[in-house]
Amino acid sequence: MKRIIINVILTLIAVIIYILQANFFSWFTIAGIMPNLFVIFALFIGLFGSRTMGTIYGLVVGLFIDGIIGTKIGINCIGLGLIGFLAAIFDKNFSKDSRMTIMVMVIVATAIFEIFSYLLSYILTSINIEIINFIKILSIEIIYNLILAIILYPLIQKAGYYIENEYKGNKILTKYF
Repeated sequence: MKRIIINVILTLIAVIIYILQANFFSWFTIAGIMPNLFVIFALFIGLFGSRTMGTIYGLVVGLFIDGIIGTKIGINCIGLGLIGFLAAIFDKNFSKDSRMTIMVMVIVATAIFEIFSYLLSYILTSINIEIINFIKILSIEIIYNLILAIILYPLIQKAGYYIENEYKGNKILTKYF
């Protein structure tokens, strides 16, 4: 029953993030660039949930975004699914308790998502490659995502450990023995 409630709450959070992204952050852009809260969302679900949970949420939220935006379906879907999958790898190799580690994870996840999206858009739509413009967009989005992740991290960490306890259980002793 707790898992159902957790999934309903995570779905509501995804809807709230979409509303924030579409409405609130469209007013607060830096050089016309908005943060991508869905990358942070998929990253933290993959970190605190399971690999499957992060991947599924990334795929479903990405498919929802692709359907709403109306561009090529699959770019955000595959990119966010990849971030959810990679977050589980980050979870095995790095600590979630350190803010520096989380900052590096957000930087890497945002960079991977944007590079993957840019390359996939290039392949599917044959857009012109503008490296300088892309680097500018990437660096501003990384900084924006990083600031938001730092601000939201205490809240995300508290909720994340609750999700982790429910999905992974308390396996501290089995991890070392």
